[in-house]
Amino acid sequence: MFGYYVRLAVRSFRRAPGLTALMVMAIAVGIGVCVVSLTVFHAMSGNPIWWKNDRLFAVTMDSYDPVLPANPIHPELPPEQLTHRDAMYLRASKIPERSVVMYRSTGVLVANGTRSTPLSASTRITTTDFFKMFDVPFEYGGAWGKAADETLDPVIVLSDKTNAKLFGGANSVGRTVLWNDHEFRIIGVLAPWHPRPRYYDLNNGSFEPPEDSYMPWVAGPGLKQVSAGSTNCWKSEKMITYEDFLNSECVWIQMWVELPDATSRARMQTLLDSYWAHERGAGRFPRPRNNRLTKVDQWLVEQGVVPNDNRVLVGLAFAFLAVCLINTVGLLLAKFLNAAPTAGIRRALGASRRALFAQHLVEVGAIAMAGAALGLAIGALGLYAVRILYTTNDPNGGGYQELAHFDATSIVWAALLAVVAALVAGLYPAWRIGRVEPAVYLKNQ
Repeated sequence: MFGYYVRLAVRSFRRAPGLTALMVMAIAVGIGVCVVSLTVFHAMSGNPIWWKNDRLFAVTMDSYDPVLPANPIHPELPPEQLTHRDAMYLRASKIPERSVVMYRSTGVLVANGTRSTPLSASTRITTTDFFKMFDVPFEYGGAWGKAADETLDPVIVLSDKTNAKLFGGANSVGRTVLWNDHEFRIIGVLAPWHPRPRYYDLNNGSFEPPEDSYMPWVAGPGLKQVSAGSTNCWKSEKMITYEDFLNSECVWIQMWVELPDATSRARMQTLLDSYWAHERGAGRFPRPRNNRLTKVDQWLVEQGVVPNDNRVLVGLAFAFLAVCLINTVGLLLAKFLNAAPTAGIRRALGASRRALFAQHLVEVGAIAMAGAALGLAIGALGLYAVRILYTTNDPNGGGYQELAHFDATSIVWAALLAVVAALVAGLYPAWRIGRVEPAVYLKNQ
């Protein structure tokens, strides 16, 4: 019977090709707009390391100004970064399975022994646990050992893109580069790795790409490198030397810990609170106690990674789809009722109301499928336009242009929306035509 219903649907389309095209276009435009908004929203609001969501925690303590909060929009939140002295104390704890302290710096990279063009490289100064904690993949080599975080060992890890620019993508482990005129030995090259959003450091853009190179923690103080990310200082302090900066109340270091169970989380929270109490007694931490261990998903929400504008746009996209479907319902109802005499004859010849309902629902399904296919094309063009828009306004795009890409998620959205469109737009018209009394039309035929 399904094949018979399909043939009837094709005949119906041929009788009114213009009306059919109008309905397909209405569904396609609605689905296309929703695909664009949902694809971007999904990419922006996703958790890039969801499988470790219950193990990874951002560490924050409110050591900020007693009058002005660090976050004027959300004054209940502590600063998203730590002072150097607080980070160093907490880093010494053996409670976490792994812990990471880090910040972003910049440098100029040159490959020794080649004529490659010097590269301006974003560099993450961090501890070795960074790679295992955040499941960072390696193409060649690996991370440095824990000893390199304590004693200056000039080693460096390159991203896959940086390695491609400097060494053509070959295995460069063992070769040397100059970073700000300091020689470093390459011990690892990352495989492609693009967490979006860049949850581990949301400063300077939540969707910025990962860094070009990675250096052991001790290299930062050893080379007197300050942060090229976000540094917030609230207290009037005398800072003449680099050591003065390290001992200041400026917040500029990110810290994450891996806590595998509730016991370790409780112990870590106790450590934070006891340290806060000790420092408050020494005259620091003038604000009320606000020590937090925040999971990745909650961290993304608190830091406002997904702007409210994006949520509004998703709502508007669905409202537009609803308008398209309402128009389609009206067109389908007019089309089906126009063909009511034929339906009346079929009823008189023995077709059941259920059969008529199924016949017209197949027709609606075909229209929705065609609309979904065309909607995918419209969505792909829309996402391409978004990429062009971001790139035109900002060559780097703030990382956003990487989100606007057509992938399996887009296809899934289109398929789901097509099913919804078929049900919403087709149920009433298909049901209505099945209620037609055949006697009315038999008198007229």
